[in-house]
Amino acid sequence: MTDYLAEAKELERDLINWRRDFHRHPELGFQQVRTAGIVARHLSELGMQVQTGVGKTGVVGLLEGTSALRGGRSERGPVVMLRFDMDALPITEENTTDYVSETPGVMHACGHDGHMAIGIGVARLLARHRHELSGSVKFVFQPAEEGLGGAVEMIHDGAMLNPRPDVTLGLHIFSQLPSGQVAAGDGPVMAAGERFHCTVKGRGGHGATPHQTVDAVVVAAHIVTALQTVVSRNVDPQEPAVVSVGSLHGGTAFNVIAEQAELWGTIRTFDESARQTVLRRVREVVEGTARMLGASAQLEIEELTVAVVNDAATAARVREAAKRVVGPANVSAQQRWMASEDMAYFLREVGGCYVFIGGARGPSEFPHHNPHFDFDEAVLPQGVAILCETVSSYLGA
Repeated sequence: MTDYLAEAKELERDLINWRRDFHRHPELGFQQVRTAGIVARHLSELGMQVQTGVGKTGVVGLLEGTSALRGGRSERGPVVMLRFDMDALPITEENTTDYVSETPGVMHACGHDGHMAIGIGVARLLARHRHELSGSVKFVFQPAEEGLGGAVEMIHDGAMLNPRPDVTLGLHIFSQLPSGQVAAGDGPVMAAGERFHCTVKGRGGHGATPHQTVDAVVVAAHIVTALQTVVSRNVDPQEPAVVSVGSLHGGTAFNVIAEQAELWGTIRTFDESARQTVLRRVREVVEGTARMLGASAQLEIEELTVAVVNDAATAARVREAAKRVVGPANVSAQQRWMASEDMAYFLREVGGCYVFIGGARGPSEFPHHNPHFDFDEAVLPQGVAILCETVSSYLGA
């Protein structure tokens, strides 16, 4: 059998260099022109069929195995899809490494630079062993994962067609899981996410005559407080859910009672029934609280993504592959993360598994989306080997 971990370790210096190059030159949302060009070049050099501009700036590469012969003719065999996200975040980096972002106000603060390096490494090794593959591997490099709908755009552009995959796999480097540990759970592993915006309208006036006004700031404050009961008093305590208000703005001067206030927040749930309950109660609480205090509230709720749901059989296969790479003691089925990921839409189309690979160097590792975010680069060859091992379990390498 192929020792993918040994071969991935031989690529470690390349993996680190690719990752650091992406890190120095981050690109937002659908702006991955340089990034996509590098990815496409790597895949083309490996002899793949490559499509660019899929979902605006996405890249799709198809690696066809050469060992599937039936009656003297080649057959495509199973198709395994591997997805890697590419976009950075609008965050000013505060690290002091020699590979810090060279783009002001933009950094890779979620590990996508590492995901791309892993994807290129997997492509390199599987292309080397294509003669052992009794099927095809579809490489999908996705733009705009960070709340901009890149997965949906790629699906609309046919990323999952010609050929359609039989199974879908993806991974995320997780800075809150110790390096060398792997988690691939069954069922929901990342939350469905909504973004909401509320505009409270009252009646403005002089700060000295509050009886002549309806204070939009006070109403908004009551809404924020009341929203804290949505999860605690409406959702089964054994079912995780989150309602968070991240921003509240109102008023223009110290002696003016605000006529309008705005608040923004997010909703996260795993279970669809709990999700519907939370969505309903958030609306009832927002509109009812405003009405009770003599104001009005206009609430808009936008779906960011559905929950990331792993197929149990596929997750079990990934765990077995991971055990061969990091050892059975370092593989778990328990990890869930309340963050959201539009990998969910690929998995809704075709079942599969999204696996977390630990990247924390110690207990004080900074979380994702933090200006000091970084991860242990030793995880890169591990990620390559785990995906190669999983693909080989499907395609007979």
